[in-house]
Amino acid sequence: MWELFILYSSYTLLLLGSFLSLTFGLGLLRFPDFYSRTHAAGVADTLCAALIIFGLSLQSGFNLVTIKLFLILIFLWFTSPTSSFTLASTAYRSGYGIKNNSSKRAE
Repeated sequence: MWELFILYSSYTLLLLGSFLSLTFGLGLLRFPDFYSRTHAAGVADTLCAALIIFGLSLQSGFNLVTIKLFLILIFLWFTSPTSSFTLASTAYRSGYGIKNNSSKRAE
């Protein structure tokens, strides 16, 4: 009974993480400027990676693979927001403003 619960929980987390990743990827096209897209990509990347890694850790059980998956998750939690911030900060410092976007909504 417990194994069945873990199996369905892991499948749910994997499917939810995959579905949200696809949805966020398509939803990025609707944001009007570079900075909104960068922020949304950083948040979505972290959330979807966490859901998928939690699902994989439930699949593998508690062993060395689970510890490695959580180390990957910790690495992603630090690097994804940092890279999004660095990308946006560099764009701002180089003079790329919101009005420089080629989107039709910004006009």
